[in-house]
Amino acid sequence: MLQDIRNQFPILGVEVHGHPLVYFDNAATTQKPLAVIEALDGYYRSSNANIHRGAHHLAAAATEAYEGVRRQVQAFIGARHSHEIVFTRGTTESINLVASSFARRYFSGDGDEVIVSGMEHHSNIVPWQLAGATLRPVPFGDDGVLDLQAMERLFSARTRLVAICHASNTLGTVNPVADIVAMAHAHGVPVLVDGAQAVSHMKVDVQALGCDFYCFSGHKMYGPMGVGVMYGREELLNEMPPYQGGGEMISEVTFERTTYNELPFKFEAGTPSVGDVIGLGKAMDFMQGVGIENIGSHEADLLDYATRGLAALPGMRFFGCAPRKTAVLSFLVGDSHPYDVGTLLDQMGIAVRTGHHCTQPVMDRYGIPGTVRASFAVYNTRAEVDALVGALQRIMPMLQ
Repeated sequence: MLQDIRNQFPILGVEVHGHPLVYFDNAATTQKPLAVIEALDGYYRSSNANIHRGAHHLAAAATEAYEGVRRQVQAFIGARHSHEIVFTRGTTESINLVASSFARRYFSGDGDEVIVSGMEHHSNIVPWQLAGATLRPVPFGDDGVLDLQAMERLFSARTRLVAICHASNTLGTVNPVADIVAMAHAHGVPVLVDGAQAVSHMKVDVQALGCDFYCFSGHKMYGPMGVGVMYGREELLNEMPPYQGGGEMISEVTFERTTYNELPFKFEAGTPSVGDVIGLGKAMDFMQGVGIENIGSHEADLLDYATRGLAALPGMRFFGCAPRKTAVLSFLVGDSHPYDVGTLLDQMGIAVRTGHHCTQPVMDRYGIPGTVRASFAVYNTRAEVDALVGALQRIMPMLQ
């Protein structure tokens, strides 16, 4: 079955510096199966048109395909209504949309606070600062586990929102989102979840989690770049003002006043990336065809296998050892700079990520400049992990 999956990804046949590609940078972006690539090609070859406004056949076909994916996303994450699904360019824009619109509606401008975790991606830090909020970070231990007792103490009368990652892109920690939501709601505070690192690894049900917003990207779940999702609870979305102005998000425009369209179109100004949305639908088909539980169990096996393999090497230091993790392994080779390690691995055809991974507060927490990050996907194999371990053994003498 694994070889059948790999056969669906043309890029896995590429050679890098004369070596077969070993792609362990999946937390940055996953590769795309043929079904997604062909969907993009097919859209632009046979049904390219702007959506919603045209009376001709191509416009109708493109609109139906686009709106069909909205309904598909609704089912994929367990939303109550399809109009709670807003298409964006990715997780970053989804969070910025909420930060801008939610702040305009619910921030007072006087000491507004947002509780975040200490392991957030910059995309779940900077938008709240731009919105004028003071951030209250939840600390985490050396193992990468959040201190929920400390979190409870952060709530105050000025707390407007909790913004939390479902899974850390650097540590792999899967946070107890349902428990965090219950805590926040007990204080009357809504919760936004950054799900960028979760949706490709586990089943997500926004109603079971109880969250008010859930944001994720297509390109981290085998779909195209340039498309993402912002799920928002209907009651909140109805209260929030538009994020951008232009076509499609309006009901009526005069030079004196404008009335806004209904959900979700109020938040989708301008021409969307129709082909990429259609590709996202095929990515979800791929994931469900393999089985999300099967994806998770395969990746968990790879993570365990890689952790044991790398731990046997001298001088290895790991960051993020939570009991529940996604398939992310952040490490350092002794005191070697992560960029040096990543560059040498690349010469052997092995793609990893190096640096601070847009989580500089995490690096500050551990007192390091960055890590090497190997992140796994459904198409990766134990043999590829063996190649990583072997390559590290070879380069260690060069790093001394």
